[in-house]
Amino acid sequence: MRAIERDIVSAVLISKDRKILQALKNATGVYPNSWGIIGGGVDEGEDQRAALNREFVEEAGIDISTYPAELVHESEGESEKTDKRTGERVLAKMKFYTYRVAINDKNAEDIKVTLDNEHVDYKWVDASELMHMKLTPPSIELFRDLGYL
Repeated sequence: MRAIERDIVSAVLISKDRKILQALKNATGVYPNSWGIIGGGVDEGEDQRAALNREFVEEAGIDISTYPAELVHESEGESEKTDKRTGERVLAKMKFYTYRVAINDKNAEDIKVTLDNEHVDYKWVDASELMHMKLTPPSIELFRDLGYL
């Protein structure tokens, strides 16, 4: 199996009422049927912040570009996935760069979320709810390191 390397940016998105956005991955992508934060690959020639803004618009329909993003975690992981361009199964070796973005002017219920086809559901949760969810492996590590689990 061919291996590919990707830089992945994501964000713990926190609403004014301290809820964390979680999105449920579909059955065919990386970490299928698991809850996680929004993010995705950095395209060639794109900086991390631009990629983060793009991914939130593409995957959740949320414009986070006007809110500060603080890098809070770095890690590595790998998973098998289907290459979108070729349809080939590949081993994705990923470096994760996770930011914290606080939408301090809106409660969760006031933030419109429009999911893409990579996700089948979403919910805003209290940090205490995370331990009861089937999280992606990188999310488990992230939330442990941040003290949420």
